Amino acid sequence: MPRYAVTALIVACALFMETLDSTVIATSLPAIALDLHEDPIALKLALTSYLVSLAVFIPASGWVADRFGARLVFRLAIAVFTLASIACGYASSLPELVAGRLVQGIGGAMMVPVGRLLLLRSTERSDLVRSLAYLTVPALFGPVVGPLFGGFVTTYFHWRWIFWINAPIGVLGVVLATLFIDDVREEDPGRFDLAGFVLSGLGLSLMLFGLAAEGGGLASGGASLAALGAGAALISLYALHARRAEAPILDLRLLRLKTFRASLVGGAFFRIGVGSLPFLLPLKLQMSFGLNPFHSGSLTFLAAAGALLMKATASPILRRFGFRHVLTWAALVSAAMIAGYGLFTASTPTLVMAAALLFGGFVNSLQFTGINAIAYDEIDQADMSRAVSFASVAQQLALSLGIAAGAGALQSYAHVFAASVYSQGAFGFAFAMMGALCVVGAAIFARLPKEAGAGLAGEPARVEETA
Repeated sequence: MPRYAVTALIVACALFMETLDSTVIATSLPAIALDLHEDPIALKLALTSYLVSLAVFIPASGWVADRFGARLVFRLAIAVFTLASIACGYASSLPELVAGRLVQGIGGAMMVPVGRLLLLRSTERSDLVRSLAYLTVPALFGPVVGPLFGGFVTTYFHWRWIFWINAPIGVLGVVLATLFIDDVREEDPGRFDLAGFVLSGLGLSLMLFGLAAEGGGLASGGASLAALGAGAALISLYALHARRAEAPILDLRLLRLKTFRASLVGGAFFRIGVGSLPFLLPLKLQMSFGLNPFHSGSLTFLAAAGALLMKATASPILRRFGFRHVLTWAALVSAAMIAGYGLFTASTPTLVMAAALLFGGFVNSLQFTGINAIAYDEIDQADMSRAVSFASVAQQLALSLGIAAGAGALQSYAHVFAASVYSQGAFGFAFAMMGALCVVGAAIFARLPKEAGAGLAGEPARVEETA
């Protein structure tokens, strides 16, 4: 097996653990609340605390990896995440669970971006798409299998096992990283941008808290808007700071690069649209169609199967047709598929829904692989850690916005038309709006230079034949 594939698979184990954990808890909230004698709404704090911790510490991951060595930080991050998971499983009160989730977020914030940095710095540019394909699968697989896994474990075992299952995966990750991953670091990481860390960390955490609290029972509408406004103000201050800082923690100057800007901005619209699916699909299948969690999860699991089928074909497709064409058309196809999910009814044959989800998973995974790869087309090795940190923060924000956007679309339809939030019309509207966001992403990708990404997929893309 090529060295880059070994590194990619090890990093993929950590990514799977993180993505699974970030979604599996949502299914188990009522059982956790009952066991801890809390209101299930209050358990939203366990989700919010994790997102806030990620938002605060992801920007620092690149500098920490450059300063202390990516392999060392990667192993420590896995250990922190694993130990915090075990602590969450032993939590006997809501404050203990929230504290455990905060520490988990610190581990996750360092684990995934640093793992991606390890892969990028130890992989030849010509093998970049192949190596990133290994990461795309767990990124899609975790959110899809998470609700099914959480419901199964909570029903037939105990909710605490959804955290304890991370222990053997974490131990395996540390051992494999020690044996097979090279230590890479930047010789001169420069000074740590403390002011930028504080401004961006507080700004992102307030914005994410405002989004999580809105409609979730955590705070009033006024408090949510105040948090969003304060967060936006701090982010604006950070933008002013980044223009003057020599080495800002989130380097906004990277947005001058066309491919990086397209990956972040176009990718954000696409990720918001696709990021709503783990929320909207199970809700539609269970609340509108009356399916049980296991049946619902068995159906949505096919999207992950489509992602698995993509793994071996992404590089040849991107090499043959070029990044601009693939990203544009895949976004449009994904938009059509997402809007189509809104047309499902309780009488739609299971085989039709299964085929649509399988194909949709294939296209979405192809798109994610292309977006992740094209971001680093113009990035120098010296800027790689800053680019990874910036891209990771953007991805986290976009996927978090996906859940909020999906819920907001359902609630908006129900409010305007005085209908049930779980009605066929509400879901149809929500899926259509999420598909429209993917169309916006396609328009951004269409503006890429025709030679963008040439060479990333193993051989120069035949852009002159596909323009």
